[in-house]
Amino acid sequence: MNRLVASLLTFSVTSLLAGSAALAELKPSPNNGDITLPPGFHAVVVADGVDGVRGMAVAPNGDIYGRLRGGGIEALRDTDGDGVADMRERIDTGNGGSGIAVHGGYLYYSSNDAVYRMARAEGELVPSGQPELVVSGLPDKRQHAAKMFTFDEDGMLYVEVGSPSNALGDPDRARGARGLSEARVQAFLSEHGGIWKFDPSQAPQTQADGVHWSTGHRHVLSLVWHPVADQLFMAQNGRDVLDVVRPDIFNAAYNAEHVAEEFHAVPQGANFGWPYTYYSPIEHKRLMSPEYGGDGQKGPAAGTYPDPVIAFPAHWAPMQMAYYGAEQFPAKYRGGIFLAFHGSWNRPVQKGYNVCFIPFDDDGKPTGEWSIFADDFMGKDEIRSPRDAKYRPMGLAVGPDGSLYIGSDQGDRVWRVFYTGE
Repeated sequence: MNRLVASLLTFSVTSLLAGSAALAELKPSPNNGDITLPPGFHAVVVADGVDGVRGMAVAPNGDIYGRLRGGGIEALRDTDGDGVADMRERIDTGNGGSGIAVHGGYLYYSSNDAVYRMARAEGELVPSGQPELVVSGLPDKRQHAAKMFTFDEDGMLYVEVGSPSNALGDPDRARGARGLSEARVQAFLSEHGGIWKFDPSQAPQTQADGVHWSTGHRHVLSLVWHPVADQLFMAQNGRDVLDVVRPDIFNAAYNAEHVAEEFHAVPQGANFGWPYTYYSPIEHKRLMSPEYGGDGQKGPAAGTYPDPVIAFPAHWAPMQMAYYGAEQFPAKYRGGIFLAFHGSWNRPVQKGYNVCFIPFDDDGKPTGEWSIFADDFMGKDEIRSPRDAKYRPMGLAVGPDGSLYIGSDQGDRVWRVFYTGE
């Protein structure tokens, strides 16, 4: 029996059990699969040995797709409703990438320079459609090359193009680095460090066909559309090595705490101030980067760039976000956003390695608060290097029954988090 026939034969079972399995059928894994959760929440390990999940998506029938660190997609299906994947298929997509989504009958995924899609018929675990180019020719440089994307309620596609640089210093990341001229910065930002909006119905397209939605980014792997707010949101990875560029002004302790991971609403035309500035979550203000005359005190003129809605701690490394529009979890979670952090190398003592929750009010506005939802992915009380972490959460997706799926790009595990109140 070929895998397409097997997928079709199991579709009805999958729809009834895997996609919307009764919570009573789910038995938590021992120790919730080595993570901690709020009271009433439990986790079952969906799969181990999944080779580095960079992004996740869940189809309406409950099939799970993980974009893998080394390239390709892992497709997972639970046919008996116990939460554990008993069908696993690998989809070869060539080179690396992180973005993935199930949208409008297609499985979308990104490489480092393009966005593709494959038509996915009802019941197919592995799409039978051939890969189609949606957007091609995106910049692919050594740093910050991954292309994350999301869709709005009208089906428009938003793709972030990162900046292959720390802060456009010359030489970059080096002691005494000087910033580039205004003309060179603007030329750089015309192709990098922003979000571009595309209409997938007009595929194939290039970057020049898109709307340049926002600018002044360093790199963003956290994009989500909030349907109540009717707004795009992002979390940006902050800059590194302030102490290396100007050791006469900054030390390692300052660098470890004073560069926020910034959570923003993203209206069209927004400029978030990179490479000229960074935001200190300790001093609660935007400051100039040392490459552009910063000394830990100077800031841009008031109102030049927006302050973040939330200034998360420095070097936590925000990854995939997921909007929670389901009803399984308690009311306080509904309409909020989950955000995975997988930790950064640029801290003497590592922090992050958790999944946070960001509440929104009934009008779709973030309250400005946040809390850690899932924790203890590090597996140790203290580590000095990301390599020492047991797990590094990165992929997040909400399933059709309201369960939250978490994928790790280190430790190779996928969890399904569910709520019983017990």
